[in-house]
Order: sequence, then C-alpha cells, then structure tokens
Amino acid sequence: MNRFFIPLQNIIGDKATISDKDEVHHIRDVLRLKAGEAIIIFDEQGNEYRARIKSLSYKEVGVKVEVKVKVKPDKRIKITVACAIPKKSKMDDIIDKLTQLGVDKIIPLLTERVIVKLDKRKEALRLTRWRKIALNSAKQSQRKQLPVIDSIRNIQEVLAKDAEDFDLKLIPTLAGKRKRLKEIMVESRPKNILILIGPEGDFTPREVELAKSSGCIPVSLGDLVLRVETAAVVAASFLKIIYENH
Repeated sequence: MNRFFIPLQNIIGDKATISDKDEVHHIRDVLRLKAGEAIIIFDEQGNEYRARIKSLSYKEVGVKVEVKVKVKPDKRIKITVACAIPKKSKMDDIIDKLTQLGVDKIIPLLTERVIVKLDKRKEALRLTRWRKIALNSAKQSQRKQLPVIDSIRNIQEVLAKDAEDFDLKLIPTLAGKRKRLKEIMVESRPKNILILIGPEGDFTPREVELAKSSGCIPVSLGDLVLRVETAAVVAASFLKIIYENH
C-alpha cells in the first residue's frame, strides 16, 4: 500500500491534508490515485495511520484517517552521525544511505579541513534539499520515523553542546592510538551513540584531542583509507549490525 508523509500539524482528528506540491503531484499525476483509495500515512513522530483519500485538487489531497496503527516500542539503539560535508553533491548520497540504514540523526559537520563554504542562503537551500532526500528515502525504505537532519554545525559546537547526551562517542581517525570497533562492542552495550566522520584528509590532531577531551574514543575502520561517504555508511552499518543482532 502506498505510504505518504503528513506533518503532525496537518492531522486533526480524523481529517488530514497532504499539501506538499511534490507529494500532491506524485499522488495525482504519477500514481493516478483516486478518491476512495486506501493509503498509509505517517508523521514525524513515527505514528502511522490507515487512511483513505477523500478529495484531490491541484493544491492538496484531503484524507480521512480510519485507524491509527499500533507501533511497537522502539528498543533499538539510537545512532547520531555527525559527518563532515564533502565536495559536490556527495552529502546527498550520505543522507540517503544513512536514512535507509535507520540512523536517527544526521549532523552536517564543519571541520578545519572541510573545503565546502556556504553562506546562510546556501545553507538553508542545502538543508531543505537534504530533508527532502531523507523524507523520500524514509518512504522508500518504509521507515516508521524520519531521521532528524540537523542544521550545519562545527565540530566544536557539537562537542560542547551534544557530547553529554550520548553513552558512547566515537571518532574514527587515521592516526594515533586507536581501538578497533570490535573491541568497543565487547566493552559496552550503549543505547545512544555519536560517531564523528571526518573530511578528506582526516580530522586535525587538535580536533582529535578536543574530541577525546569530550569523551570520544578514537577508533579505526580498518586498514584502508575510506572516502567520507564510504566511512559514514560503513560505520553506521557496522554499529547497526553488531548492536542490534548481538
């Protein structure tokens, strides 16, 4: 059955409205759904509803909510990936893949060696695009809850404001004394993980020391030097497989 995202604010009682122009176009002109057809809708809090299309126009689709689906409590680990922004459109692929993997929060990260420079206007445009990519990826992979795509932040801000929220913090790096991820798995059973992914050229020694002082554990992702987009997917995949199937 087709699934569509509706912001919680657009669901009032048994009535809901799909007003995103791309979604309306997809329903009307691509899928050619008609009034009376059954669909699934979901909101940003992970709620899911069985519903039926009541009306269609060029601007919106009216929906009648028939029943709220009971969602099982989420007992899995929570993973936040703070990933250095790579060149070109590679961050688009990172958002897409991490959403499919079930990562809960993605922080586009600025570090000393990040080449990409964005003004406020470009930041806003990128965030809008990334959140749209995450939404489409969540629909495709039938995720129950959307990942949070945070605002673009620098590593100092993330470590200063967010570090205490996690019971395991990891920083893959190419130099210095590091542990292998497998060692970490044996030593801890975390519920909320932060992993920092560096740019091409790695984190600077100063950034690694700053991360360590905030409780981050330097780790190795193996003997090969990985691109940013590969490292993000490898790290998230490894954590999901190990902790959710152990």
